[in-house]
Amino acid sequence: MQETRQAARQRRQRRRLMVGSAAGLVVTGLIVCLVMTMQPDRKEDAGPAPATAVANSQGALPSASPEQKSSTPSPSATSATPSAGAGKTPKASAGKSTPRPSASTREAQAPATSFLTGRIRPKSTYQGVATVYKAGVGDGACSYGPSGDMMIAAMNTTDYETSKACGAYVLVRAANGASVTVRITNECPLPCAPGQLDLSEQAFAKLAPVSTGRISISWSLLSPDTAGTISIRYKDGSSPYWCGIQAIGHRNPLARLEVRAGGGWRPLTRTDYNYFLSPDGSGCGGAIRITDIYGERLTINGIALRPDAVQPAGVQFARH
Repeated sequence: MQETRQAARQRRQRRRLMVGSAAGLVVTGLIVCLVMTMQPDRKEDAGPAPATAVANSQGALPSASPEQKSSTPSPSATSATPSAGAGKTPKASAGKSTPRPSASTREAQAPATSFLTGRIRPKSTYQGVATVYKAGVGDGACSYGPSGDMMIAAMNTTDYETSKACGAYVLVRAANGASVTVRITNECPLPCAPGQLDLSEQAFAKLAPVSTGRISISWSLLSPDTAGTISIRYKDGSSPYWCGIQAIGHRNPLARLEVRAGGGWRPLTRTDYNYFLSPDGSGCGGAIRITDIYGERLTINGIALRPDAVQPAGVQFARH
């Protein structure tokens, strides 16, 4: 009986120890939890770091300190602001910072002779042959009419260039040293070759006997010291509804003829018979502006719309 009571007491003691141990563990756990709760929340601070690392990896660039970023610009910054030593402007901003001159800016800056002359250019020497023809009264494709000076010539079709050669003064030299100055009043059609001049009998005789018929020559454009001024003629049939205008007696080849119309200058189209046409009559009877191959412009006023009448303009191009 005594042993039974002693065994029961021992069992109670073991239960108390077990309960105490469990309580101790519970208390210990509570204390640990309390301590953890009182410490800074490090997990929340560490959370964005991995996300930032992932974002940087998507850009294929390693993360860098602020000092590294300032010394190594990003690709967008490099393209927007080149370094001082790059020497090239980015294509995206090149048009704004260094505009190209416009095709018009490039024409105003060019020498006048680069776009006003035709095939015959100043200070150039051309090689060819001289042939001879009976010029009659001196009239020809340039429509000047009879000529009082028979030192005239017909220009081959290629160099005639739709009457651009009309009125040009040309110095012709033969192999024997003889020379003559002629004015272009006519066109020499095929088979006249480029460089060929068909001289009046009077002009050819200054170089060689007319019976020779054909000689080798060289020739060049002149700006002679001629007397007189330019005249203007309206073609027969001209009216306020259609007109043709011609300049006569110009020292230098004519590059352009314009009329005042619509508040500005209207260029007229040149024909192969050396008249400038206004098909609808614009500018007929008004102010006329002519330009030579050197770029000089002369404005002529007071020319009446009188068909087939030669009217002095009282002006002349400068000598070159």
